[in-house]
Amino acid sequence: MRTVLDRFLDYIGFDTQSNDSTGTHPSTPGQFELARHLAEELEAIGAEKVRVSEHACVTACLPATPGLEQIPPLGLIAHLDTSDAASGREIHPQIVKYTGGTIPLGKSGKTLDPARFPFLNRLTGHTLITTDGTTLLGADDKAGIAEIMTAAEQILTRNLPHGTLCIGFTPDEEIGEGTLCFDVAAFGAAYAYTLDGGAAGEIEYRNFNAAEAEVKIRGVNVHPGSAKGIMVNAQKVAFAFDAMLPAAETPEATDGLEGFYHLARTSGTVGEAQLTYLLRDHDAEKFAARKEKLREIAAQLNRQYGEGTVTVTCRDQYRNMEEVIARHPQLLEIARRAVREAGLVPSEPPIRGGTDGALLSFRGLPCPNLGTGGYNFHGESEFASLEEMERSVEVILGIVRGFLREPPRPMHG
Repeated sequence: MRTVLDRFLDYIGFDTQSNDSTGTHPSTPGQFELARHLAEELEAIGAEKVRVSEHACVTACLPATPGLEQIPPLGLIAHLDTSDAASGREIHPQIVKYTGGTIPLGKSGKTLDPARFPFLNRLTGHTLITTDGTTLLGADDKAGIAEIMTAAEQILTRNLPHGTLCIGFTPDEEIGEGTLCFDVAAFGAAYAYTLDGGAAGEIEYRNFNAAEAEVKIRGVNVHPGSAKGIMVNAQKVAFAFDAMLPAAETPEATDGLEGFYHLARTSGTVGEAQLTYLLRDHDAEKFAARKEKLREIAAQLNRQYGEGTVTVTCRDQYRNMEEVIARHPQLLEIARRAVREAGLVPSEPPIRGGTDGALLSFRGLPCPNLGTGGYNFHGESEFASLEEMERSVEVILGIVRGFLREPPRPMHG
């Protein structure tokens, strides 16, 4: 059997960064390459109904052990793509037995320093897979893929009893399009878990409500020598707009369940400007209030500079899956028990972002997220703990056992 480390090092060799500007699904060809590679491996270990869709969604099935067909089908899902926040090409991983202190990242001059990343201190004694400081690592989410594949092979090779297991790997999660082309009905699971980042033992079922807001500003551009009383500098109106938002409600000033306004992109000239905000909040009422705040600021500036100067368009992206998971509490109890059986202490932090699981939950597939042993995603400081990856495989196997012990049933009302 292949180890989770072997698989992980194999998968990070595929450049699968997604790209939100291509307009294709998948957004990049490398995701297709990894999808086909995984399909071949699934067939080799004995999975059935292996398929790669025209959009690079990989699905497969491990039929139930005879006599256990009545167990609700369980889905295990991870995503193929990596972030475009740092290079994902020609990754050169380092394998370090961590004894404490600072870890140099190759010859890049960058380091993993516990002064900056204090959680390193609790990983003393672990085997860490790091970057060489020039690329991201790809633990988000190739650690999750490696863990699902390793668990699947162990189940088949060791002939472990199980209900129907549905395996899925999705493209383009990092650009919010991971489930656009995913056929939930054909997948066949009644319940699922994504394995997508975070420390091993984490169980996540609360995520942000999310929207993207485009603020467009129309200025009046005339020659600066004769501009008095006429010019409206769209860039300055944009600065004023941003200054009217709560200064303490930004990503760098918030944590936990606190929401924020994130100015993600700006562009502009005197004649026109545009601001792109990400709006995030776990609380649905506060989330709605954030969208209304932008509209109120636009109305105030329009009174000052003229109607039509500022327009705001909000596009909802995903919702807080807690609304769905609350109706299926057994999914959390099964996961908690599996985490404990793997020798870990369950942790249930809120997700300050979103996952495929949030979108899938609202499409009828309740889907909490599980940690994979990866850290510092989307940058050159990304790394993973081998021991936590191995524990995450045990968590998966524990959840499979949990479905046999007490199959989850939906709550009504």
